[in-house]
Amino acid sequence: MPQRPPGQSGPRVDDQIRVPEVRVIDENGEQVGVLATSEALEMARSRELNLVEVAPNAVPPVCRILDYGKFKYEEEKKERAAKKHQHTSELKELRLRPRTDDHDLQVRARAARRFLEEGHKVRLVVRFRGRESTHPEVARAQINAIAESLTDIAVVERAPEMEGRGMYAILARGKPREGAARPVGARQAPSTNSANATTATTATEATASAS
Repeated sequence: MPQRPPGQSGPRVDDQIRVPEVRVIDENGEQVGVLATSEALEMARSRELNLVEVAPNAVPPVCRILDYGKFKYEEEKKERAAKKHQHTSELKELRLRPRTDDHDLQVRARAARRFLEEGHKVRLVVRFRGRESTHPEVARAQINAIAESLTDIAVVERAPEMEGRGMYAILARGKPREGAARPVGARQAPSTNSANATTATTATEATASAS
């Protein structure tokens, strides 16, 4: 009959149960009734099982007669299964510069796609230096280009807006409603699925070639 080691979390077991009486449920799930704790312990031991406190706040506390080792194993198994199906979403940040070229935009778009497929949100940030902040339309076009390339998997949760010396937007997993408007100021999106995008001499020409 395994006992809970001192200091270990979990229900009180056997001699750790110090109340004078408890309500007992036997190993078959049958209600035994209220017994003196000493009597309940003797009943459990006579069956080579444990007395486990399962409802400490009840009056009197409720205890079950069972195999604590097996009980603990089943509880840990349930916890592992719950964690396996539990997904923690994070906000992943991808940084750009107004001078980021189309090849690097494609790299950022592929990274954003990967994060979205993993269930995360993506924060796109374009940082300005010097007088670059006087041309916010460049940053907006970059953000919208990436957003356009991900319309099959993502929606713009927060539209591009200025924040300090930069512009940012947030993408989340989802598909836009049918007939939804294209992001304002978006240039043609760089392809995230083609490794053979053509680079032209200007940013506008390069973007058109990538489409």
